[in-house]
Amino acid sequence: MTLPDLDDLIAEVDRRCDTAHRPGGQEQPDWLALLTVAAQLAGHLQALADDLVEDYVEHCRMHGNSWTDIGASLGVTRQAVQQRFHAPHKRYSPEAMTDDLRQAMVHVKQAAVHHRNNYIGTEHLLWGLTAEDNSATRLLQTVGVSPESVHRSVGTRLSMGASQAAERIAWTPYSRKAIALAETRSEQKGSDRIDCEDLLIGLAQVGRGAAATVLTDAGFDPATLAPAPADT
Repeated sequence: MTLPDLDDLIAEVDRRCDTAHRPGGQEQPDWLALLTVAAQLAGHLQALADDLVEDYVEHCRMHGNSWTDIGASLGVTRQAVQQRFHAPHKRYSPEAMTDDLRQAMVHVKQAAVHHRNNYIGTEHLLWGLTAEDNSATRLLQTVGVSPESVHRSVGTRLSMGASQAAERIAWTPYSRKAIALAETRSEQKGSDRIDCEDLLIGLAQVGRGAAATVLTDAGFDPATLAPAPADT
C-alpha cells in the first residue's frame, strides 16, 4: 500500500471540486470552493487515522498494556490517553441477538479464527451474515441483490493474518458502529433483540469499510428501504 503524498491529495481535491474551475476560461479557479473540499477531505483522513489508532489501543488494552504504556507509545500522558480512549465499548450479549444472528456470529468468529485475524472487521460480519439463509439474505434478495454473490465478493477480502488464536477478538471501530446502528434500528421496530437484517443495514449505513464497499458495489442502498416497521 502506497500512502498518498501531498500532490496526490491536491489532485484529488481538484477532481472532487466540480465548481472550482469556472466556465468561460477564467484563469483563477474558485479557491474558496477548493478550500472547502480540501477541508472535507482532510476531515475524512483524520477520522480514518483516529479509527486506526483507536483500533490498536483496543488491542493493547485487551492484551494487558497499561494506560501509562499506551500513553508513552503515543507520546502523551496517561491522563491524556485515558481521557481520549477510556470510554468503554458496549458489549452485546447473545441474549441481545435473535437466534439467526447468533448463528451468523458463529460464522463470523470462524472466519476470523480461520484467517488468523485478531479482529472482527466489517468483512467478517458481512461474510457471516451471508453464510446461510436469514433475514439479511432475504432482504438482499428482495432488493434484487444476490446473497451468494455478496458472500463470494466479501470472501475475497478476507486475508490471512499471522495472529495466534485469542479467547476474545476485538471488534474494529467500523464494526462497533455498525452494530450500534443495528441496535438503534431494532429499537425503532420495538424489538429488544438485534436481527440479521438490522446488522446488514448497519453495515451499509456506516458508509466505510470493506462491507459497505461490497454492498454498494452490489447495488444495495439502505436509503431506498422503507422505514423499519414497529412490532405490534
